[in-house]
Amino acid sequence: MATSSITQTIILKDRKRSQQLISALENADKKRSKEVTFSKAHREIRGEKIKEIFKEF
Repeated sequence: MATSSITQTIILKDRKRSQQLISALENADKKRSKEVTFSKAHREIRGEKIKEIFKEF
């Protein structure tokens, strides 16, 4: 989900849409994210290391 999508103003014009939104939020709260397993070798790079890698380009 894009960060900007959670900061948008939502205008609900009828009771049915309000109930649908509430239901969707309640159902989403109950779901767990899937565990991710990597199939390729990887390493985590953060901060200054990223700048160091891309300064060559």
